[in-house]
Amino acid sequence: MSRRITRRRALQLGAAGALALLAAPAVRAEEIPAEYRETVQKGLEYLAKTQHKDGHWESFGGQYPITMTGVCGMAMLMEGSTMREGKYKDNIRHACDYLMSKAQPNGMIGSPNTPGESGRYTYGHGFATLFLASVYGEEEEGERRKRLEEILTKAAKFTHEAQTDLGGWGYVSAKEGGGFDEGSTTVTQVQALRAVRNAGIPVPPKAIPMAQDYLKKATSQQGGVIYSLRQGGGGGGGSPALTSAAIACGFSTGDYNSELIKKWFKFCQQHLRTLGDGRMGHDEYTHYYFGQAMYFLGEKRWKEMFPNDPPEQIMTWSKYRKATFDNLKRTQQADGSWGGSQAGATFATAIHLTIMQLDNAVLPIYQR
Repeated sequence: MSRRITRRRALQLGAAGALALLAAPAVRAEEIPAEYRETVQKGLEYLAKTQHKDGHWESFGGQYPITMTGVCGMAMLMEGSTMREGKYKDNIRHACDYLMSKAQPNGMIGSPNTPGESGRYTYGHGFATLFLASVYGEEEEGERRKRLEEILTKAAKFTHEAQTDLGGWGYVSAKEGGGFDEGSTTVTQVQALRAVRNAGIPVPPKAIPMAQDYLKKATSQQGGVIYSLRQGGGGGGGSPALTSAAIACGFSTGDYNSELIKKWFKFCQQHLRTLGDGRMGHDEYTHYYFGQAMYFLGEKRWKEMFPNDPPEQIMTWSKYRKATFDNLKRTQQADGSWGGSQAGATFATAIHLTIMQLDNAVLPIYQR
């Protein structure tokens, strides 16, 4: 696995593992190609300028502040800054402070009364948990670190308690939502739980295996992940967005070559190409996960999975990156943002920056 050896990574590996890594020659991650670095920098500067004084970001009309703060904070972490050092350290610390202030006694990060997140608070909770777990390793020993550990422990417990009996999640807790489940928020919770576990904080042991079983059962004969296991797919053989998200989750749990991963990839190959190659609804969300899937794929893994595919059918990160990044560079607005998203420019900008910074490989959740 190509990676930069950072203090964050060393702390998450533990003292013995850290000493072993630090004693070995450092292996540099791939760098963002030079022709896209200015695009990335402009996008990060836009996020820095639009962060509110209390540390949060929001969508149009003050909507989705928990979700937006989580995804924007992740985009800044991927630049390489931390709460302790780097160009965006103050932005990251303020975002952390804001989300920590929104932690509830029951473990939820956020509130059902938050604008735009009432009736779908699991999204905000999931993205907030993902971000806080990703900054945890940079927090120094002391009361603040203990508080963050407590928040993440309770957040993971809340996530599991909100899980349905089928292993998925809905827009609200299973109890409040009558057991309703759907794929997009399920994947959000899985990545958050993985990040918590990567940080060395215990996660309810049944939560991730239940979710893996959910995604397996939610896969259609055509290889796509359907909208809801309890309610059905809503037509067709599955959703390209949910299927690409399932791949990202599979890779993050160490599944690189199973028959299920192969089915999901073949489904995506038939239904997805690159961001900008025929715009579709919610394609920021789709490519947030498909970009991760393609990054995990790298240059050789497709050939290993499908050795009999002809050269023109082989999918690689470099091919996807070239086409997608060229489009993002072309469509970036003068202020550094991207438009066109139903969730607003803040969301689109954070998601696109996440995709464009995967090569930095500074966060364990996004590393090969």
